[in-house]
Amino acid sequence: MNTTTKVALVTGAGSGIGRALALELQASNFKVYVTVRRQNQLAEQQALGLSPLLLDVNDQNAVHLAISQIEQEQQQLDLLINNAGFGAMGPVLDCSEAELQQQFQTNVFSIVSLTRRCLPLLAKSGGTVANIGSVSADFVTPFAGVYCASKAALHALNTALRLELAPFGIHTVLVQPGAIASSFGNTAISHAEQLLSEQSPWWPLREGIRLRAAASQQKPTPAHQFAHKVVKKLQQNPPPRRIRAGYGSVVLPLLAALLPEFLLDAILRRKFVLPKNGSLKIKSE
Repeated sequence: MNTTTKVALVTGAGSGIGRALALELQASNFKVYVTVRRQNQLAEQQALGLSPLLLDVNDQNAVHLAISQIEQEQQQLDLLINNAGFGAMGPVLDCSEAELQQQFQTNVFSIVSLTRRCLPLLAKSGGTVANIGSVSADFVTPFAGVYCASKAALHALNTALRLELAPFGIHTVLVQPGAIASSFGNTAISHAEQLLSEQSPWWPLREGIRLRAAASQQKPTPAHQFAHKVVKKLQQNPPPRRIRAGYGSVVLPLLAALLPEFLLDAILRRKFVLPKNGSLKIKSE
């Protein structure tokens, strides 16, 4: 092993943000391990010069084996990017218990488990943990409440980790993307369509639900531009506590913080085609 080469691990790197970050790190001379969920993605990642690991971040045994492989091959980890995640779309009360649990399991709990497993390697290198949050943690909208809540939880955990990991020489960075061109929007739209049901009290509002599911792909920043900015800042010594990048990543949290709630509600009702208060009725069984 070349001890001058830094080592990075990027989860959820099969496409979109994760893939772009991995390639940008590779261009910055990192040895890059990436996690993918599908067998057919392994050869593609290898062809790009990356080191792929077949891994579902919710599989504890698979996590242990993957990090063990890095330990055996590198004995160091300079950068962990917790990127794997997805967006559950639809009315909060339409989400089943299983869907709620899956959203938090993937977007929150798995990050804690993976970071815990990487702790010895990160401490040895004085490394950095970068957690991919979202503008949606601050700018909460209707029909994405479960996703927004999972990212808000991640933001809170990131703050605690920043303080708790610092004594070990580990930096913790919150990356807050805005709208980034990726498959995230298509996945969100697919999830919303699966959730939509004529039996739902919110069926009359399906136009707004579809609009929210597609919102992340409105004026999106190209993923490679996002990755270039993020990787450049992650290599600063020390790295910044928070990196905002992508369309809306600065403006939307600012609007949420400064606008009166009644005005923000009015904007969101108009944006997502919500009717006036009291206009819908719950059908009796």
